[in-house]
Amino acid sequence: MVGRKKKTRSEEDRINNLPEHLICHILTLLSTKDAVRTSVLSTRWRNLWQLVPMLDLNTCEFRLFDEFVSFTGRFFDFHKDSWIQKLCLRIHNQAGNLTSWIDVVTRRRIQHLDISLVNVSAGFGDIPLSLYTCGTLVHLRLFQLSIIYAEFVSLPCVKTIDLQYNHYPNEAILEKLILGSPVLEDLTIIRSSSENAKVLQVRSKTLKRIHINEFVHVVIDAPLLQCLKTKFYSTKNVNIINSGFPAKVDIDFGCSGNVFDPNDLAKRRVVIRDILSDISRVKELLISAFFWKDIFLKSESGPLLQFCYLSRLSTVICNSDLGFLPNLLKSCPKLESLTLQLAQNRVFIRGTKNNEPKVTFQTIMIPCLVSSLKFVVLKSPILGYEGEMELIRYFLKNSTILEKLSVNFSGLCWRKRIKATDVILKELLAMPRCSSSCQLLVV
Repeated sequence: MVGRKKKTRSEEDRINNLPEHLICHILTLLSTKDAVRTSVLSTRWRNLWQLVPMLDLNTCEFRLFDEFVSFTGRFFDFHKDSWIQKLCLRIHNQAGNLTSWIDVVTRRRIQHLDISLVNVSAGFGDIPLSLYTCGTLVHLRLFQLSIIYAEFVSLPCVKTIDLQYNHYPNEAILEKLILGSPVLEDLTIIRSSSENAKVLQVRSKTLKRIHINEFVHVVIDAPLLQCLKTKFYSTKNVNIINSGFPAKVDIDFGCSGNVFDPNDLAKRRVVIRDILSDISRVKELLISAFFWKDIFLKSESGPLLQFCYLSRLSTVICNSDLGFLPNLLKSCPKLESLTLQLAQNRVFIRGTKNNEPKVTFQTIMIPCLVSSLKFVVLKSPILGYEGEMELIRYFLKNSTILEKLSVNFSGLCWRKRIKATDVILKELLAMPRCSSSCQLLVV
């Protein structure tokens, strides 16, 4: 083509001319499988992948498990006199030489250790005692391993601990791991209900983010805590003591018991209301609570909860509870951003006759609609149900400073999407808007 400059040989070989240590650094950003593939680029690249101080493999990438063991063994032999920066293994069906491999890397200045066992019928793979005193480890992630007990734990550089579905002899070893990590910032602990666990003490002066899914009582003492993600079942099993309250809370109210049993529902209301009262000072809240009306917005449950500091809210709500949305908004006077997901059991379908009442919103004074709410996202696909359209109309009509309202049409059948979207869009565009600067965004 005229005017197109032809690339010179030096420009094409720019990466190839980089120093060896820089190329090895680039290869550390790839999986071992992709790094090995670079060996075909040129003679110089043939063995460069072997110099990379990391191993990132999945046994599914090998025809036989013995081939995986052999390849991993050769890697450790090649690096027997050098440090290993990262070990990331996804092992299916059997643990193999896992314990000895972890022992090797913990003695060779490992920084990033990520081990997952999947479908291992012979039980959990054990970790070696040397892991508990690894002075260079920064990131630790273990999935379905056996965490053996240790009298002494010293992990001076660990900032992230992610433990999921592992086996523990008791809570003491978990508490030792946390206390033995003096610079720990991120903690994830997820366990199954089959674990015979009691009370877990999470005490740390440096923890900033906690994701915990426990069937036991958890006491959190973390003065620097910024973000808490957890799941509650039939009881309030997480207490935060001696700490500034986190700015962000992500709560999932898991199903347990009989949700249709009035006695069970009454107990859940008390628990959930108690939990929400404890987090009333949060600034950002993500919450999965389908039955707002039945859980804590009913007048007989007590005075309306107040979230006076809340600026961002993401939640799930049933169509049948949409009429109570103004009450929820009224409890959030400084709300700036709202993300709503409608539950799947919608009953108000456009063009069909049913005995359900139409969605109507209470005409009450909502402070956030007047002074703070700027962004609304309707996360669920819009199908043109009556409840959805009334919800959109409500925000457009009552939000005085609304800047963006985002709707999603991805749920429509592709054959009908163009026609249906056109009809719904015409109705949306015709709706009156209180805010002259409001943009309607369509995904």
